[in-house]
Amino acid sequence: MTLKYYESFESNNKITGQQVGYYFICKTKLWLSAHKINMELESDNVLVGKQLHENSYKREKEYLIDNIINVDFIKKRDNIEVHEIKKTPKMEKSHEYQLLYYMYYLEHEKDIENVVGFIDYPKIRKKVKLELDDDKRREIESIINEIATIINSDIPKPQKSKICSKCAYFELCWI
Repeated sequence: MTLKYYESFESNNKITGQQVGYYFICKTKLWLSAHKINMELESDNVLVGKQLHENSYKREKEYLIDNIINVDFIKKRDNIEVHEIKKTPKMEKSHEYQLLYYMYYLEHEKDIENVVGFIDYPKIRKKVKLELDDDKRREIESIINEIATIINSDIPKPQKSKICSKCAYFELCWI
């Protein structure tokens, strides 16, 4: 399967890694972000995450690939290691699928084989290893289709959750 385009939204864009992460956090946030309503540029949480990356991995270089995925850093060993740096594992499922999507993208769009993923949580000194198997590939393909459907539909109604109060979109959704 090839990556789906937002056929009715913007035919030159593909699903981004951030959108895959948002899919697991909030469908409204996903839709708003995809429609260029970006509230996170001034978010304290986003700034803390950037500082964590800069302070914990000073020697590592970020990679923006095709303006689609933004990988925190890559290491070349026996295989290709793709690393994502996160503050806490509170949204671990979102982190995992964002990284799995990066691995899927590299495999399908760049013909890179033998990719392994790591989520690095430097504050708690935890590292989670991910591998992309056939079941995960099918899940990613299904998620890509669902994201495209959400983006091409009307804005989803916000669903209240415990993370809403810390979200950069809080006022837009709830006030």
